[in-house]
Amino acid sequence: MVEEGGNEVPIDTRSVEEWLSHARELVPLALNKAREVKGFPGRWKTIISKLEQIPSSLSDLSSHPCFSKNALCKEQLQSVSKTVKEVIELAEFCVGEKHEGKLRMQSNLDALSGKLDLNLRDCGLLIKTGVLGEATLPLAMTGSSNEPEAASNGNIREVLARLQIGHLDAKHRALDSLVEVMKEDEKNVLSVMSRSNIAALVQLLTATSPRIREKTVTVICSLAESGSCENWLVSEGVLPPLIRLVESGSAVGKEKATISLQRLSMSAEAARAIVGHGGVRPLVEICQTGDSVSQAASASTLKNISAVPEVRQALAEEGIVKVMINLLDCGILLGAKEYAAECLQNLTASNDNLRRSVISEGGIRSLLAYLAGSLPQESAVGALRNLVGSVSMEVLVSLGFLPCIVHVLKSGSLGAQQAAASAICKVCSSTEMKKLIGEAGCLPLLVKMLEAKSNSAREVAAQAVSSLMTLSHNCREVKRGDKSVPNLVQLLDPSPQNTAKKYAVCCLGLLCSSKKCKKLMVSYGAIGYLKKLTEMDIPGAKKLLERLERGKLRSFFTRK
Repeated sequence: MVEEGGNEVPIDTRSVEEWLSHARELVPLALNKAREVKGFPGRWKTIISKLEQIPSSLSDLSSHPCFSKNALCKEQLQSVSKTVKEVIELAEFCVGEKHEGKLRMQSNLDALSGKLDLNLRDCGLLIKTGVLGEATLPLAMTGSSNEPEAASNGNIREVLARLQIGHLDAKHRALDSLVEVMKEDEKNVLSVMSRSNIAALVQLLTATSPRIREKTVTVICSLAESGSCENWLVSEGVLPPLIRLVESGSAVGKEKATISLQRLSMSAEAARAIVGHGGVRPLVEICQTGDSVSQAASASTLKNISAVPEVRQALAEEGIVKVMINLLDCGILLGAKEYAAECLQNLTASNDNLRRSVISEGGIRSLLAYLAGSLPQESAVGALRNLVGSVSMEVLVSLGFLPCIVHVLKSGSLGAQQAAASAICKVCSSTEMKKLIGEAGCLPLLVKMLEAKSNSAREVAAQAVSSLMTLSHNCREVKRGDKSVPNLVQLLDPSPQNTAKKYAVCCLGLLCSSKKCKKLMVSYGAIGYLKKLTEMDIPGAKKLLERLERGKLRSFFTRK
């Protein structure tokens, strides 16, 4: 760059103070030249108004304690100087009437006005948002044992700051640097990330360049997955541009945007906002047409959204029921099938219309087919449990409900077994169904469940056993089991945590007609438990206690 007096000074040798002095000298020259121009008075009046604001901005900038320590200040002064020089040059053209074409000059003046706006905005941003301090490495750290980490953090802060200032090309270069830094040092990036940095990234999501949008959403996806920035991302408006990327982004953009929404939708507030911003339809389309990763992420996002009761009808209106059943049948990844099952479980939890919709679309058949796998999932059994009360016994039997439930009770996780026992409780209202469930071999498996560590699992298993035992054939089946009486007596424990005790009393009452079972109950300590349960007014406890004590007294006299 050449000084006005003719002395050449290379740009990279000037100090920040020299650039400040240079910019201050240029502003009066530019104002004088601009005021001489007669043409385009409205546009030049706007430019003059913005030039008059520059000295104040430069003064604010130079008074910051970090002014001389920060490369961003020097670059900002270089940018201001360049813009002011352009004002001088353009004013000289206009005064000399050397310009070619009115429209071209109007365009040049508008562009120049935009550059001045950007310079003023960036000067203010450096001061007001704390970027200037963030992007300056504390000198006190030099020579300390933490110097490498401090230097790294300083570099990261500078990269983050550059996302907020300058032209789009400069921000693009900063974004490239951030992507590289995130690959190698994500932890430190997260440690220095601020809300203003998040806001700058969200703005870049709407850039006209597809490459910038793709790189930005890659960074945002990492931030969302880190679990440390969700609130900032949502409050800074990240959801609408993410949804637009799911709709029309590149393959990478769609994938990263969908994964970001998957993480953010774990918040009920964000889930509602995704629905409000029209996010359901593009997510449903990804479930139908996306690649394996995007499909699974989209299914997970819709599963998260379906956990919010008030938006379930909106999901149904976008055709989610049919799509989730299809995923259950044909999902590319096992994870997508699991998310689909969980989504169906949520949808059918409390809405009769949605239950009917799932049933009419063949949901029960698909759930049973999915559960035939080696590791039946709790969510699918839960969805099945929600549906079984809405169809006839004949339909359930014809679809293979009974062998499926036996398979779950044998091979499923404790949660899946618990859901299966709950489903049994729902369907065993008729004598015929109780008989079929008993004949299928469910009772020994339910009795074994009484040993579970989970209170809720023991309770639902005991409830299912007590309901099935009202049929004499099933009662005899339980009597034959070696573990039946010991397991049921253990469930007489009077502690508040044991919620299965009332069902255990009921079951033991049905077994009490057997002398062998009575003796076993007494030998395992049932009388002591029942005395406490009688004091607690547990239904049936007093009557069972009397029967056991009567039998014990009779055997005492017999021995005499």
